[in-house]
Amino acid sequence: MSFQGYLKTIKSKTGKEPADFRRIAEEKGFTAGGELKPEVKAGEITKWLKEDFELGQGHAMAIYALLKGLKNENSD
Repeated sequence: MSFQGYLKTIKSKTGKEPADFRRIAEEKGFTAGGELKPEVKAGEITKWLKEDFELGQGHAMAIYALLKGLKNENSD
């Protein structure tokens, strides 16, 4: 599945856009100033997304990649 495919599926499942996940991550203390805090590990993000949004591992890792800055909304 392409990265865009992940984002599309996430939006249809949760109703949330990448900006929404960035905002929520900031509110939860995972990010500061739009950047993932160095001490926050992928496992913490995937656990949060699985519990709160029922996302699977691959979809949760797509959001992690966004928060980490490895991907953005325009990535393939």
